[in-house]
Amino acid sequence: MLNKLIFLFKANSLFHLVKIFIIFAIAGSLSVFLSDPVLKIIKLDELISFYPIYIIIRLIIIFPLYQITLFVVAFTFGEYSYFKKFFLKFINYFKFR
Repeated sequence: MLNKLIFLFKANSLFHLVKIFIIFAIAGSLSVFLSDPVLKIIKLDELISFYPIYIIIRLIIIFPLYQITLFVVAFTFGEYSYFKKFFLKFINYFKFR
């Protein structure tokens, strides 16, 4: 099971796989944590009173914020090149042909 995950994520070892998962976890948590101050800066809660629309806009803001925090956290852990490849693969998946 772990060997399949190592192969799937193209990790060098089990330690590298754990490091990748930790980077994903920190970046995801940090992006959700930082989205609230960003929304308060642009005063979105004052502009939108309908809660489902607020949540949709918050999710739209979290996505680019996640990409930025992922690169920052990956750079901090010394895995910038790995996540750059991961990001390019992700972007190429959504390209229109």
